[in-house]
Amino acid sequence: MRFFAILLLFALILTSVFAADKKGDKTLSDDAIFDQVHLHLASDPDVGARAIEITVKNGAVTLSGKVRTEKQRDKAGKLAKKVKGVQSVDNKLVVTQD
Repeated sequence: MRFFAILLLFALILTSVFAADKKGDKTLSDDAIFDQVHLHLASDPDVGARAIEITVKNGAVTLSGKVRTEKQRDKAGKLAKKVKGVQSVDNKLVVTQD
């Protein structure tokens, strides 16, 4: 009986230690950041992501491509900055009527 109690206690301690490690690691991979930025842009009715290319390197997001208005350009940059894990945004979007 004592053996099972000690084993259970040991398991609870290990579980809490591993849970604390995961909470401390709040960095996202570049792939996860890419997915979240793409999702935010695509789901926004003003921006959309059809003509926007997204690249991510070490949390730095670069947006390139064409948008129709300055509002779309600005909003795309703001949406990208809001994504968890994004360190910086280089907004290279070009406003054009093409």
